[in-house]
Amino acid sequence: MSVTGTEGGNAGRREDTATGTASRGAPENGTLVDPHVKVLNERVVDRARARGLDALVYAPHFTRLPDIRARAARFSDDDLLVVPAREVFTGTWRNRQHVLGVGLSEPVPDFISLPGALAAFERQNAAVLVPHPEFLNVSLDREAITRHADAIDAVETHNFKTLPRGNRRARGLVRETGLPAFGSSYAHLAGSVGEVWTAFERELDSESDLVAALRTGAPRRVLRRDTLGHTLRGAAEFAHLGYENSWGKVDRLFLSGTEPTHPSHVAYEGRFDDVREY
Repeated sequence: MSVTGTEGGNAGRREDTATGTASRGAPENGTLVDPHVKVLNERVVDRARARGLDALVYAPHFTRLPDIRARAARFSDDDLLVVPAREVFTGTWRNRQHVLGVGLSEPVPDFISLPGALAAFERQNAAVLVPHPEFLNVSLDREAITRHADAIDAVETHNFKTLPRGNRRARGLVRETGLPAFGSSYAHLAGSVGEVWTAFERELDSESDLVAALRTGAPRRVLRRDTLGHTLRGAAEFAHLGYENSWGKVDRLFLSGTEPTHPSHVAYEGRFDDVREY
């Protein structure tokens, strides 16, 4: 795969500086990745291609890995690689710490302890990413990142849904810890895909290539669009938070114990009983 030069992919772009892994100069051959999106359909694929992306990481909420893999495969082709992943909700709903696993071969449920999730990721040699650090009550904080730094492969320094001050704090965390960086749209809305992306210097042609690049700290830059449309879409994504963080929504849809990613679901065969929070 090569970095594309379409107007949609490059117009109004801006580098997110002080990421800890930034390199100067655009690579002649590389891979542009939006490494965390929540939606996947024809519109998303069209948007990704228009933005000049080579790959997406698809990690919807409350969906089991086999279903994620099947949908990712449906929309993946020679022009756009779609990599399946899981953003696991660790801890309780009121104090949850999200962690993103890329390259999982076996399902991992939500609402287990953070050490339990990290151990499951390590057993599968998955890449471990920290999305939106220190964001509200849904993220790993500075203490957790520092404590588990050896198990973390990258920290997000620009998230489309996060306010500027939050992204500045994230860049400070990367400088302090020396961990690699990444940036994503975290798109819950199709129009947000490709508003923020990570540009790897080398070609990544498969899920295993991306996992290896993340786990080894391969050189990359974090980039974002810098247009009025970018600002407006960001406001729409932030407004979407009200629904995403509704306790009533999760109480109705998840905590009955029968939902697909609940740790007591029959699909997990009791393997996570010792680290479950509900």
